[in-house]
Amino acid sequence: MEVFKDHKNKFGINFDENKDALNKISTITSKMLKNELAGYITKFIKNELRNETENTKSIENEEDSSADIESAKDESKNESVAEESAKDESKNESVAEESAKDESKGKVMDSSTAEL
Repeated sequence: MEVFKDHKNKFGINFDENKDALNKISTITSKMLKNELAGYITKFIKNELRNETENTKSIENEEDSSADIESAKDESKNESVAEESAKDESKNESVAEESAKDESKGKVMDSSTAEL
């Protein structure tokens, strides 16, 4: 970790490049140890990148979900207003039907009284 912290900019997600960087930085004579260190550094960097990507996605998802919730609230308000206006229209239609019935009754009564 000390080598990685001191020379972080020389390492990346490519195992072979990390091995070459270790050769330039230090004199590790054991091939097995060099491969383990290069593999560890490669895995560490990939995990950091994956975690950053996941954090970014989760933040974006939270923002999207909060926007979806707000739009759903707006839609439900619009639906409520639409339902109320539909109820008002049906009341108006009922009143119109009743007045039409009353008018037709009045005409029937007028014609019956006219005959008398």
